[in-house]
Amino acid sequence: MTLHLPGPGGATRPYEPRTEPLSLTTGAPLTSRVVFSAAHVVADPYADVSPDSPAAVDWDATLAFRRHLWSHGLGVAEAMDTAQRGMGLDWAGAAELIRRSAAEAKAVGGRIACGVGTDQLAPGDRTTAEVRTAYEEQLAVVEESGAQAILMASRALCAAAKTPDDYLDVYGHLLRQAREPVILHWLGPMFDPALEGYWGSSDLDAATDTFLDVIAAHPDKVDGIKVSLLDAQREIDLRRRLPDGVRCYTGDDFNYPELIAGDDRGFSHALLGIFDPLGPLAAEAVRRLDTGDTEAFRALLDPTVELSRHLFQTPTRYYKTGVVFLAWLAGHQSHFTMVGGLQSARSLPHLARAYELADGLGLFPDPALAESRMKHLLSVHGVAQ
Repeated sequence: MTLHLPGPGGATRPYEPRTEPLSLTTGAPLTSRVVFSAAHVVADPYADVSPDSPAAVDWDATLAFRRHLWSHGLGVAEAMDTAQRGMGLDWAGAAELIRRSAAEAKAVGGRIACGVGTDQLAPGDRTTAEVRTAYEEQLAVVEESGAQAILMASRALCAAAKTPDDYLDVYGHLLRQAREPVILHWLGPMFDPALEGYWGSSDLDAATDTFLDVIAAHPDKVDGIKVSLLDAQREIDLRRRLPDGVRCYTGDDFNYPELIAGDDRGFSHALLGIFDPLGPLAAEAVRRLDTGDTEAFRALLDPTVELSRHLFQTPTRYYKTGVVFLAWLAGHQSHFTMVGGLQSARSLPHLARAYELADGLGLFPDPALAESRMKHLLSVHGVAQ
């Protein structure tokens, strides 16, 4: 049937949903790139909670989604910002998520890396020593779970640090005690405004130098870096300056096809929030790279950029709403409810466009189910069909 979707100006437009999904199946492990999907959490829709309550998570649905990603050969980046760290999921919930997902990964042979931050600290003035201790607590939880650690950018450190040397001191201390090589995460302020000036400067060139100094002092303890600055050329320039053996994991949800494809001087691996809804398609594309067919890789992945740029449009940090919305339409969860009530963070026209773009790509395993759910959502909002 024809759906009438709302547009930005208030008028509706007709849209004919597709009837067949893109044909994608599980396949061999990926070999040419290390690819992580930063996975979302599924809220418990029956929990009697408020936006200020601790997160109520549907653990069965949350872990089932991770098994879905692993089945396609992707790694899972757990307890990252896609999982609403600092936006509804507190440290207690994140710690439980890490333990449960790490155990599930071990049971199915899936790759997993987990976010280490400082979000157990209450707001307020903190010393760098207190920040370091908070990092250590979370690092211990991740290491005890058997997962790889991702040292996330810390709002508390950004507020407490006075000079670039404070970053060198805190990160140096953590890297010296880490059991295994970690991934360092540079998250830009477009994802979290509280991280403006990370690495000791709002001048990105100066911040980059400090970031590289941290890595150069401990190259044996850095598996790779995740860069989420939405600046393709800056990422390329940065990855060319990395010590041998240190990977660059793109976190650029605007320019990922070209960065993963790379050039004659290197390429980026991937750790992306957009690979939550794109998981099976992304895995299929990387398998084309595994055979050396860059053209086929780009042919599959380039058309997805419009959807990604739509989901990650300003204010970028609310991309999570679109990610969960698409998971609901795709049948990975039975409801469109989010931790902290964040399902209200995007407008109906924004969601309608996300549906249209995802449907056009063939992302929904059951297009009829997605159409039915979209129709119900429109009805709830008073859009006549």
